[in-house]
Amino acid sequence: MKKVIYLFGLFILSGMIFMSCTNASKKTSESEAATEVAPAEEEWISLFNGEDFTGWRGYNRADMPAAWTIEDGAIKINGSGMGEAGAADGGDIIFDRKFKNFELTFEWKVSEGGNSGLFYLAQEVEGKPIYESSPEYQVLDNERHPDARLGKDGNRQSASLYDLVPAVPQNAKPAGEWNTGGVLVYKGTVVHSQNGENVVEYHLWTDAWKEMVGNSKFKDWPNFLNAGGENQEGFIGLQDHGDDVWFRNIKLKVLD
Repeated sequence: MKKVIYLFGLFILSGMIFMSCTNASKKTSESEAATEVAPAEEEWISLFNGEDFTGWRGYNRADMPAAWTIEDGAIKINGSGMGEAGAADGGDIIFDRKFKNFELTFEWKVSEGGNSGLFYLAQEVEGKPIYESSPEYQVLDNERHPDARLGKDGNRQSASLYDLVPAVPQNAKPAGEWNTGGVLVYKGTVVHSQNGENVVEYHLWTDAWKEMVGNSKFKDWPNFLNAGGENQEGFIGLQDHGDDVWFRNIKLKVLD
């Protein structure tokens, strides 16, 4: 009888040890899984370090136009008051790397009556402005700039696909206040976001895209119709439209 009790005790003890080891192994696996997931934040690439123009240059040039400066951790275009790229020391700028499928986030604010834009999938074409090859995320003071009342159905207001698709709902903050913006590009599907809401969705290179462009002022611009070029990739750009505008916290995640 003692042997039976002894063997039974060993059986229970063995079970306890097995369960303890299993739980420990499970915790270790969970910990390893958490460790594997945690670095996901590192997938985001900072396109602007808040201190200098590392990675940036002028469109179709090797240097930075002098009108672009850094102010309080933000990229600022010091407007000439002369309209789009009107000053000799101004002009649009690009981040010197092409991207294909990505998610981009940024913050922006405009001066009163300010106008600018963020370009994506842009190509560098000698002798041609950046907007002839690139869709544009509109940046605008909707209350004061006349562009807000032009176009069709508000498609020139902030966060719109400029002159093509209006941002709905239109939730921009007043001039002088920071807005959050975003652009998602994935295998032709494009989404614009503004202040936490998706406001634009469209699909590049489709029949619907071709029809929309064909009925617009961009119809005679083949590089615009084929945004992204042969490899369907391009530069991120910021526009000099002659007004004071700020950009900061520009981050991008490459999507497979």
